[in-house]
Amino acid sequence: MLVSLKWLSQYVDLQGLEPEVLAEKITRSGIEVEGVHHLSDGLKKIMVGQIKELKKHPDSDHLNICQVDFGEEELSQIVCGAPNVAEGQKIVAVRPNGYVGGKKIKKGKLRGEVSNGMICSLQELGIEGKVVPKKYAEGIVVLPEDTPVGMDAIEALGLDDVVLELGLTPNRSDAMSMLGVAYEVAAILSEEIKLPETTHEESTEKAEDVLKVRVDAPEVNPMYTAKVVKNVKIAESPMWLQQYLMAAGVRPHNNVVDITNYILMEYGQPLHAFDYDAIGTGEIVVRLAKEGEQIKTLDEQDRVLNAKNLVITNGKEPVAIAGVMGGLDSEVTEKTTTVVIESAYFDGLSVRYTSKDLGLRSEASARYEKGIDPNRVIPAAERAAQMLAELAGGEVLSGSVVIDELDKTPSKVVVSPDFVNARLGMKISLNEMVSILNRLKFDVETANGLLYIDAPTRRQDIKIEEDIVEEIARLHGYDEIPATVPVGESKAGGLNPYQAKRRIVHHQLQGSGLYQALTYSLTSDELSQKYALETAPTTRLLMPMSEERSTLRQSILPHLIEATSYNVSRQQDSVALYEVGSVFLGETEEGLPHEEEHIAAVMTGDWVNHAWQGEHKKVDFFVLKGILESLFAKLDLTTRVAYETAVVDGLHPGRTANVLLDGTRIGFLGQLHPAEQKANGMKETYVMELSLKAILAASIEPLVYVPVPRFPSISRDIALVVESATKAADLEDIIREAGGKLLKDVRVFDLYEGEKMEQGKKSVAFTLTYSTPERTLTDEEVVAAHDKVVASLTESGAELR
Repeated sequence: MLVSLKWLSQYVDLQGLEPEVLAEKITRSGIEVEGVHHLSDGLKKIMVGQIKELKKHPDSDHLNICQVDFGEEELSQIVCGAPNVAEGQKIVAVRPNGYVGGKKIKKGKLRGEVSNGMICSLQELGIEGKVVPKKYAEGIVVLPEDTPVGMDAIEALGLDDVVLELGLTPNRSDAMSMLGVAYEVAAILSEEIKLPETTHEESTEKAEDVLKVRVDAPEVNPMYTAKVVKNVKIAESPMWLQQYLMAAGVRPHNNVVDITNYILMEYGQPLHAFDYDAIGTGEIVVRLAKEGEQIKTLDEQDRVLNAKNLVITNGKEPVAIAGVMGGLDSEVTEKTTTVVIESAYFDGLSVRYTSKDLGLRSEASARYEKGIDPNRVIPAAERAAQMLAELAGGEVLSGSVVIDELDKTPSKVVVSPDFVNARLGMKISLNEMVSILNRLKFDVETANGLLYIDAPTRRQDIKIEEDIVEEIARLHGYDEIPATVPVGESKAGGLNPYQAKRRIVHHQLQGSGLYQALTYSLTSDELSQKYALETAPTTRLLMPMSEERSTLRQSILPHLIEATSYNVSRQQDSVALYEVGSVFLGETEEGLPHEEEHIAAVMTGDWVNHAWQGEHKKVDFFVLKGILESLFAKLDLTTRVAYETAVVDGLHPGRTANVLLDGTRIGFLGQLHPAEQKANGMKETYVMELSLKAILAASIEPLVYVPVPRFPSISRDIALVVESATKAADLEDIIREAGGKLLKDVRVFDLYEGEKMEQGKKSVAFTLTYSTPERTLTDEEVVAAHDKVVASLTESGAELR
């Protein structure tokens, strides 16, 4: 919200108050002032002049030589290339040694002709192009004929103003208007507020005699007011009105449209002006649109409506989309003579749905969505009629056409001073609380030691006791709240077992060199079940932000792969990311999405790259498997975890394995399929996803102290020739079963398939470690145990190499 202090000073006395001081006070009261903009910064020696003579530049097709009167004895020559420059105009120019946009303008020559300054456009004076009137968007600004020559142009253009930029939170919709800000500032400064007068003369002809209104959807439009103004003369708005609108970030158009925008910014009440003759029927009917019905809106776009969109019609066809934008066919034009002013209360949810559905946002929809003051609907219409009479020469017809089924009862809150003080940790007297609430223009009564409060309808955010506590706290001063130590029993906090084990997972993966990532839980229908460990009915949002964020995910990997691809495309060749997050598998009995925590990782590029030592290793299947094994070891699950070859859509068919816990699949790891790697612009990439819930739910044996072995162990190597399809894990199981109590460890240390090996065969070598904590083993004991292992392996079909 942009707040012009010149405009604001119409309602609150700001005399003698520096803008920065006011900004600080507003920020301390709870509304952040994000910027203080002095519109005249960078401007100096800017004057109003009049072009007395104009002729074409002899050496240029687009330049003109202007003789400009600044109220001095002699005319000043300025060369100007603006397409709209003309003789007799009142213009704005920067004189020699003056400044515009912070740049010094010097006397000089353009194509051989002397130029004593520069005739300025509004953009050159620091006004944003998007709010410059279209008439002056491509040329210089032309001032009204009654502007005094030689006047300071900063004053003439209203640039002697300061604009505060407010960063509003969604609950403070009341501050989306000048009056709303005025109430706030008046309360902060303990000043009175001066409201606009809305008195005006009316003709004897009644509005209800020329316009009929019917509302067929009162549940979303409980209040509709229309006023009729005849004999309107469409013209450019007076400069002061244009100045206020541009300061508020609104582009001026013509006097009628500008008046509706002015009141929108002043009252926070959206208005719309219809050309009465363009409506054509003398009737307005508010109804829900028919499925597939169309309207061309003011932005010249054809909009296809559905049965949930509220529209304003002439009884036959739509002339506006309620609360969002008017129709092109009923807009006010230069030919308009009779205007219908619409002021209505539309349901915020309905407007939000329509705005989102059509992809069409406006200043009006932004206010309806957050909630407007129902008690300003009629005053805003009266104010518009008054201004149309004053600025457009209009004749206001008597009365208004009103449909009103709106409940305007204010929110009632009862709160005790003890409740307020207990929440704030301080002592504020009852009288001071009443004083603060009165400054905010809340109706307050006290009885039996309680505060009975009627919150004004402009404050849609005041509903419960805590809201009153906040109002008292911020006006009393947050910095006045003392620092206190909580009193009462306390209990040392701690992590529950699940949280403690989850933290171990984070530490282990980070210690292994992976970086934690956070990605969206929302994805597209197409990606929602890709790589899912198990599939279930998907959960789709009713009103998604976009199709890419429409469905709750059932796998973490798609977005984690996307994040990796994003980094790789920005020359980060080696990426190792992991994420712990929820996936959503169907619904619970309560109808809510069923959440289950998973852990996923993506690795690509180098795993080790020590140029000095000459060590270099790429990420491969066994790097990722080793990280998982270290995690399972940390959680004491090593002996309960196994791996088996697997086929997973999107992964390399020969480099993928399922991860089994106690024989149950809990996830997978493997290489992305080459086609997936190419689609994501990545080289060899390895991924994994596991059910963290299953891992952490597995019972972990309590820690048992095992003394350091006092006696030496004995190792034996064994190399076996087996079929190529034989799994090393199966051979390891045979060895462990046959080795008995003396066998403490088995490790694979070599795998060979090559020219010296028979076709369809491979060699797998193991190291077996024998020991006992009671004594030193003898050779005879080790040989006996080892012979049993060899015999079992031979029986299974393995051959000693």
